[in-house]
Amino acid sequence: MDTDERQFLKTVAWMFMRHGQRLRALAVCEALSEDDPRDGTVAVALAELLLGEGNAARALTVLHEADVPSTLAHAEAVLETRALKMLGRRSEAASRWNRYLESRKGSARQWL
Repeated sequence: MDTDERQFLKTVAWMFMRHGQRLRALAVCEALSEDDPRDGTVAVALAELLLGEGNAARALTVLHEADVPSTLAHAEAVLETRALKMLGRRSEAASRWNRYLESRKGSARQWL
């Protein structure tokens, strides 16, 4: 799949998500992820869709295999935290979220 085809399919997936067609978006994102599991933008979208389907374990796997760009660090942290919490791993979820906060503002910063 070339770059233009990937971009077209990413746009299609986004449109499906935007218009409430989550299962169709999931199918497109899964195809994109199979083609390139390192694509971080696809991984974030796929993880969100998987969490919506209750598949937290697969969402974590998708996120861990991908190279999520720094511009999506917040989304990655939220999705990982949600997935860990769905799996009943509350202390790991809290730890993951705290690591994200420390990376953004430093450990000395007080959080409300």
